[in-house]
Amino acid sequence: MPSDFSDSPRPSRRAVLRGAALTAGATGLVLPSRVLGARSPAFGAPGLVRSGRPALTHGVQSGDVRQGAATLWARADRPARLIAEISRDPGFREVRPVRGPVVTPETDLTGEIHLSRLPDGADLHYRIRAVSLDNHHRAGEPVVGRLRTAPRMHDDVRFLWSADIAGQGWGVNPEYGGFRIADAMRARNPDFFLCSGDNIYADGPVQATVPLPDGSTWHNLVVPEKAKVAETLDEYRGQYKYNLMADNWRAFLAETPQVVQWDDHEVTNNWYPGEILTDARYTEQRVDVLAARARQAFHEYLPVAPISPDPEGRVYRVIHYGPHLDVFVLDMRTHKDPNTGNREPAADGGVLGSRQTKWLIGELRRSRATWKVIAADLPIALVVPDGAAAQEGIAQGDGGTPLGRELDIAQVLTALSRLGIRNHVWLTGDVHYTAAHHYSPDRAAYQDFDPFWEFVSGPVNAVVAAAPNPLDGTFGPRAEFVGVAPTAGTGPASGHQYFGEVEISSRTRQLTVNLRGIDGAVLWTKTLDPERR
Repeated sequence: MPSDFSDSPRPSRRAVLRGAALTAGATGLVLPSRVLGARSPAFGAPGLVRSGRPALTHGVQSGDVRQGAATLWARADRPARLIAEISRDPGFREVRPVRGPVVTPETDLTGEIHLSRLPDGADLHYRIRAVSLDNHHRAGEPVVGRLRTAPRMHDDVRFLWSADIAGQGWGVNPEYGGFRIADAMRARNPDFFLCSGDNIYADGPVQATVPLPDGSTWHNLVVPEKAKVAETLDEYRGQYKYNLMADNWRAFLAETPQVVQWDDHEVTNNWYPGEILTDARYTEQRVDVLAARARQAFHEYLPVAPISPDPEGRVYRVIHYGPHLDVFVLDMRTHKDPNTGNREPAADGGVLGSRQTKWLIGELRRSRATWKVIAADLPIALVVPDGAAAQEGIAQGDGGTPLGRELDIAQVLTALSRLGIRNHVWLTGDVHYTAAHHYSPDRAAYQDFDPFWEFVSGPVNAVVAAAPNPLDGTFGPRAEFVGVAPTAGTGPASGHQYFGEVEISSRTRQLTVNLRGIDGAVLWTKTLDPERR
């Protein structure tokens, strides 16, 4: 068996992924493994067990693909060892076997395999199987996936982003293959998918049917864990398993590496540390207890590489994705202060925290990528209330000098300007519609920053807003485009769901953003030219 990947040319993304067979070469491949979390279905029926052999239950996934590295994920139906095979060839005629972790009930039978020393600019195919702990000759059927490694200098980049999966009563509908938008996202054949938070709706039970305005009916799959709000660890785990019951979503994730961050619905709506709930649906009302369980399930069921520098377990990290792109993934939830009126005059790190702010500025300063994408789970200037007097988001709507959480953002924006850091673009979700916002000091109450763009997208499968949130004028935002639903309460049945697409040309180094609808049609587009240092 060859032990190295050859440095063959990268095939066109639109070509059929034939791949070259593995051959001996100069680039080595070291593939350490580590058990982390639980995951869900594959291309077959979830939970399928054959001939008494161990089986994978919820497919395969990959994530945090970056320069030379990636993470694989799978879940078995019983304690077993995960074994992966990696190949350039979709037929797996020549493979590199990788011994993975033993998965146990401690992580809900999920496990991750961390790959390193991967070649750049390659389409790699992988398959994972579960092997019996008693007899290594007894193994289940393999489940196949693929990933595209970080690009080389002359490779273009295409990735998608969105948020808000299976929320507000809109669940997995077999009549649409699972999630109605997933087929259009899969057809774009992206390098990776960035989820800007709300990977699940732990506080959003579903019912078997939803009556529609035209008299027809939307049908949801229903499982016990999705019939109530999540409180126990197993219930949080069940939320991730539920999403992976969507056949087309499993297929999309098996072919598309992920970069994920978390927001509120991974725990409960609009949560913050130290909160005590008053929601009668919960028997456990201490949010810190719920968040600890939710965090474990998040890491068990999503392929997040252990690359965050944070000692407290937050998920902020940087993904170095070739010479033209660095993705700075923020955690704007774990350190979030209580939802007050958000008018505190002193900076207290109320959304990023001082450690993450220092890390972000330092990593942006060190970045040599053409484009710096800042993945934020909360929009900067959209006013998002939490009840009558409190604010859930960064802005509070007064349009004046920075207050409360705005002070965190002002510190970052000013540092970017003073350090001469150019070509930063902010991507976000959260508000259940799609939009393009341009920020300029010429229109702002606070002016110590350079102009920049923020793009919003979502949901994948949830209610769409019928009107945009108000914009706070502190940083001079202007809505250049807004895509919303025609009426309140509109879900995927109406054909209103959104995802965004970013393309970077290696030839021109331009970055193009396409805001797309449920069928993949472009609703609005913008091409940005890179500024020179």
